[in-house]
Amino acid sequence: MRPAPLRQYPVPAATQQPAQTTQSARYLTNNEAAAFLRLSPRTLEKQRVIGGGPRFRKFGRRVMYAISDLEAWADARSFEMTSDPQYTEQHAAHRTGER
Repeated sequence: MRPAPLRQYPVPAATQQPAQTTQSARYLTNNEAAAFLRLSPRTLEKQRVIGGGPRFRKFGRRVMYAISDLEAWADARSFEMTSDPQYTEQHAAHRTGER
C-alpha cells in the first residue's frame, strides 16, 4: 500500500520566498516523516529514544522533522553495493552492538 502524497500548502504571494528557502524550512510530523521515508512511524519513535534516526525538533510536545534533515539522513545511508567498505563497516558495527 502506498502512502498518501503529502499535501502542498499554498504560500501567500506577499510572503513568497525563493523555492530553496521555502523547501528547507518545511517541517513534517512524525507520521508525515515516516511516510516520506517509507518507514513505520513507530520506527522513528524508537530511533528518537535509542539514537540513529534523523535529526528532529521539539516544539512544545510536538516532534517535527525538517525535510532537509530527512534527506541528509537518507543520503548518509546510500551505498553503491553491499561490498562497499563503508557499508560493511556500518553493518559489522551494527551487528556487534557498536555505533
